[in-house]
Amino acid sequence: MAMDTDATALAAAKERYRLERDKRLRTDGNNQFVQLEGNFPNFDNDPYADPDFTRDPVAEQVDAVIVGGGFAGMLTAIGLTRHGMRNFRIIEKGGDFGGTWYWNRYPGCMCDVESMTYLPLLEETGYRPTERYASAPEIFGYCQLLGRNFDLYPHALFQTEIADSAWDDATKNWSISTTRGDQITSKFFVLAGGLLHKAKLPNIAGLDEFEGHAFHTSRWDYSFTGGSPTIDMDQLGDKRVGIIGTGATSVQAVPKLAEAAKEVYVFQRTPAAVGVRNNGPVDPVWFENLEPGWHDRRIRNFTEVVTGKEPDEDLVDDGWSQLMSVDCQKNTEDPDEIAELERLDFAAMDSIRQRVDDVVDDPETAELLKPWWGKHCKRICFHDDYLPSFNRPNVHLVDTDGLGVSEISARGPVIDGVEYPLDLLIFASGFEVTTDLDKRLGFDPKGRDGVALSERWHDGAHTMHGVLSAEFPNMMIISIVQAGFGTNFVHFLGESARHVAWIINECEQQGVAQIEATPEAEEEWLGVLYSVVGGVARYSQFCTPSYYNSEGSRSAKAARNLVYVESMIDYVGFLERWREAGDFPGARIEPVA
Repeated sequence: MAMDTDATALAAAKERYRLERDKRLRTDGNNQFVQLEGNFPNFDNDPYADPDFTRDPVAEQVDAVIVGGGFAGMLTAIGLTRHGMRNFRIIEKGGDFGGTWYWNRYPGCMCDVESMTYLPLLEETGYRPTERYASAPEIFGYCQLLGRNFDLYPHALFQTEIADSAWDDATKNWSISTTRGDQITSKFFVLAGGLLHKAKLPNIAGLDEFEGHAFHTSRWDYSFTGGSPTIDMDQLGDKRVGIIGTGATSVQAVPKLAEAAKEVYVFQRTPAAVGVRNNGPVDPVWFENLEPGWHDRRIRNFTEVVTGKEPDEDLVDDGWSQLMSVDCQKNTEDPDEIAELERLDFAAMDSIRQRVDDVVDDPETAELLKPWWGKHCKRICFHDDYLPSFNRPNVHLVDTDGLGVSEISARGPVIDGVEYPLDLLIFASGFEVTTDLDKRLGFDPKGRDGVALSERWHDGAHTMHGVLSAEFPNMMIISIVQAGFGTNFVHFLGESARHVAWIINECEQQGVAQIEATPEAEEEWLGVLYSVVGGVARYSQFCTPSYYNSEGSRSAKAARNLVYVESMIDYVGFLERWREAGDFPGARIEPVA
């Protein structure tokens, strides 16, 4: 009888998933977001850097230019340093190292992956995180620590962007110019700057007519809210604040806004799935007694657990482990196995929905906050204060029944004909992830014969392993497109940076003047990506749009801009075997003359 009840509940859930997905399907995909440049430049200004900063232009020849000063760029530079290579430049738009953690300074911001797993090189630096889930200020500080420990600051050009870049086939070098007038020639060109830094802004009618104050969460304006990332906001006591977006950012920011503002309106298109975080301090005695090699073991173990690899033990044992230890997107044709995976997925998400009922007092509000989608459709959130915020009298959930905010008047958002006057409107709409690489980078590299990346990739990405691309010699990419993807993003970045640094060093050691993927190797790799996507295709038919599926896009470009959907461990295996081969299989190389 229980099994019949489970089957009935599962069938009802699948139908609910389908209905909720259908409400949210759009034809514009990633085009629903407006380009900030030339439209809303105030949303992309850097509120954290010195606006009067200036320096003399640099003219130089280097071995490598690395675009991006986040973890990807820093770990690549550290990898080169370990190979004895120090003649490189890091070009970074922000005013310091940190990448995402430079930009994300909104109140309540912290990492949702355990600090001892997320932060790289902990054994090398000897750093002990203060909390199990570190706050954004601590992570930003750790990025600065890495910059000091590995002497990266002398190599960095901050508050600088690439203006143009082109491969010179005669000199076998990249010619790179910047917005600061720099002219740099480099043998290798590493694109590590297109990840989680370019703010997304929904293209809502009337956005430019709003007369209140507005900003994106990655450009938080503390001059308006008061406070700082570590000090409570003290200027919102008489303000009506609205926030658009209910993903990981909003889940963390809403509780802080609830404490500070007179009224808070949370505009919801799709409810977040919010599990228990249970944060706390890191035990110094436990940390000091960890055995050498603990860090790499812990990183790998966590990835194994959350991708269903079933290691002998679960070293992290947190919400991620409990919810994601079974890969319900498994590529299988067995109907009994598929049915069991669906049952397990439903049970995991039903526990999330039950938590809403347990925490939120008002039944109507609780029902609206329940996520009706599978656990692999969006990134699960973990927080202990978001759901309780809706028990406060000053916090109001404005559900849009899957449509999102489509109109903003001079006074505020308009939902079903009801205007919500606001003093402050905050966009917690995230970053671009799977949009065109040249758009995320802010420049369009020109490869052999002056062919732009946007032209060669007009139908989607063309790479081997997501790293090397034909017709773009000595250019290496660190991006999830056609590459790995995992819960612990820095695990992916660390493996990618290690791979890129190895390629550059090996080319130098073997006297290789230029390296690129062959078109045949690109298509072979695309075939590998397609060969493992079956389970995801089956699973995602009930998923609501998100950055996981390019906002539901079904274009030919989206079909190429996919990720390796099996375990990150398996993706890393492809890189390791390629390096072990030693002769750059699938690459076109040209020796030094």
